[in-house]
Amino acid sequence: MLIAANKAVSIDYTLTNDAGETIDSSAGGAPLVYLHGAANIIPGLEKALEGKQAGDELEVAIEPEDAYGEYLAELVSTLNRSLFEGVDQLEVGMQFHASAPDGQMQIVTIRDIDGDDITVDGNHPLAGQRLNFKVKVVDVRDASDEEIAHRHIHGEGGHHH
Repeated sequence: MLIAANKAVSIDYTLTNDAGETIDSSAGGAPLVYLHGAANIIPGLEKALEGKQAGDELEVAIEPEDAYGEYLAELVSTLNRSLFEGVDQLEVGMQFHASAPDGQMQIVTIRDIDGDDITVDGNHPLAGQRLNFKVKVVDVRDASDEEIAHRHIHGEGGHHH
């Protein structure tokens, strides 16, 4: 069975950056299971997997525009500590939900603390990076009607309700 829209796909993968450092991997755990065509994985990897089948292996470099986007300086801002009311201890790396300029919710990460000036970054941590995947297709099956309706895979390696 070939990977196409509305197929449940199981993959083993290792993700590295251009320096060869492992960012994420399914090694030692269950394969990643996703619904193909539902934007559950980055667009570049989904496109690279299209038409593959169980047993296929591939190595692919995904450019930022087909992954988490370019790094946008306008998503970095400095806020006053008073905006973090109710949080006693702020630390670099902490993440918070915040309203984006377009009104949508986004996750921001504290990048720097200088007295009462808190620098936050709304970019995805992998924005602006080429991502290198080594992937093995473990399984491809038809997704259930419920999985298609919910736009994700249920059960082991997928989403649990």
